[in-house]
Amino acid sequence: MSKKDEFKKFASSHPELNDYVNNGSMTWQKFFEMYDIYGEDNRSWDKYLKSSQTKTNSSLNMSSIPKIIKNIDMNSIQEHINTAQKALGVIQELTTKNTSSSVINAAKGPSNTRPINKFFED
Repeated sequence: MSKKDEFKKFASSHPELNDYVNNGSMTWQKFFEMYDIYGEDNRSWDKYLKSSQTKTNSSLNMSSIPKIIKNIDMNSIQEHINTAQKALGVIQELTTKNTSSSVINAAKGPSNTRPINKFFED
């Protein structure tokens, strides 16, 4: 088994390493270099493996809230809210009685007759 495959197996057995890569504090290349130099059983891994275990034990730390808020894309949230509001507006229009009565009236035709020679609001 190659060193690369051994590292993949090690990384898959420690999913907490993903957190460090996702938040940008480490890269997989740096983790691989540490693995290549020190191996699996070394104190250099304690910083990354133990701290993530304590994070898992406490569900949400007050110090992690600013990081979570910082990673939120407010424009994306606003777009989703606008889309939901539009969908609710359409549903509201479909379910109100006024809309259904106007649809029935529109199906009957215009209320006043047009002259034969007048087309498309000439």
